[in-house]
Amino acid sequence: MGLITQLRLPLAPDRGSPLGVNELLLLVAGLLGGAVNTLAGGGSFIVFPALLAVGVPPVLANASNTYAALPGYVSGAYGLRAQMMAQKHLFLPYGLVAVIFGYIGAELLLRVSDAQFSLVVPWLMLFAVVLFAFGGQLNAFVAARAGGSRGAKAAGAILLYLLLAGVSIYGGFFNAGLGVLLLAFLTLAGIANIHAANGLKLYISALIALVAVIRFAIAGSIDWYHGSIALIGVTTGAYVAARLATRIPTKIIRALVLVYGAGLTLYFFWQTYAA
Repeated sequence: MGLITQLRLPLAPDRGSPLGVNELLLLVAGLLGGAVNTLAGGGSFIVFPALLAVGVPPVLANASNTYAALPGYVSGAYGLRAQMMAQKHLFLPYGLVAVIFGYIGAELLLRVSDAQFSLVVPWLMLFAVVLFAFGGQLNAFVAARAGGSRGAKAAGAILLYLLLAGVSIYGGFFNAGLGVLLLAFLTLAGIANIHAANGLKLYISALIALVAVIRFAIAGSIDWYHGSIALIGVTTGAYVAARLATRIPTKIIRALVLVYGAGLTLYFFWQTYAA
């Protein structure tokens, strides 16, 4: 009860007017989330809670958040396609792992109830916030140790694919923080070029999100109305932010997102376990 009801706005979706309060909230959240994703990452901290706030049940809100994020992954991967071509031999194996295990993650989400998922949300948010806060240090730590690990090739390759499988399951289940995990994986895999790594990150994210969205759609677990409003906002916000990216200090954006995400996580814990 606590998390779901406390986050829900008193106004039901207003489809009779051109733009109701709920729709406006989702559009603004999408705009901010898309812009934040482009500038610093962490847009799910804005879009997912907004979907909860307008009354979308937790499992549907999570699935709809993945749906709203999908176009940004696709367009980003397409924009970095030239930088990724040096790693084109990884498209098929990484893609297969992403599709198979992203589907498993989506399937896991569909097998939990809203009440069960509500109990897990604060912990998932905490994990995503920690990843967001320390993602740079994590990638640097991995990079410092990745160079000397090429000796045991067979064992190393198996471990890498197991790691990608785990990351893909997480991404299919809960989208927030996926980018940080994928960058750490790609650094460990020896992808030194940051643009190629970013492109592969978006390519893998797009495949995970795509297979998850297809599974969610088949199960009827996407709120198409609210999710599409968020999607329009996310896509627009990402485009505008890309045009203005050089004018806005990334450190300031990251700091604001971190404070907001940490505060929101504390709120989720309080509403779920103390209320």
